[in-house]
Amino acid sequence: MPHVVIKLLAGRPEATKQHLADEVTQAVMASIDCTEDAVSVDIQDVGKSEWADQVYTPEIAPHLARLYKKPGYRLA
Repeated sequence: MPHVVIKLLAGRPEATKQHLADEVTQAVMASIDCTEDAVSVDIQDVGKSEWADQVYTPEIAPHLARLYKKPGYRLA
């Protein structure tokens, strides 16, 4: 039962977020051979000025060693 959480800089249209959720769902289904009803996707908007405090510092920086895809940026 994969649950995917995606945090994005705020401002993208709902249609874009729905398309992303659909594409992620298809990728998860193909990658781990599960059904669509097993997948859930949560997309959370985060303001640019809040990214470091809400996302990078608590969720990315301390876990770089376990990330399968690391960001190409680092925040001080």
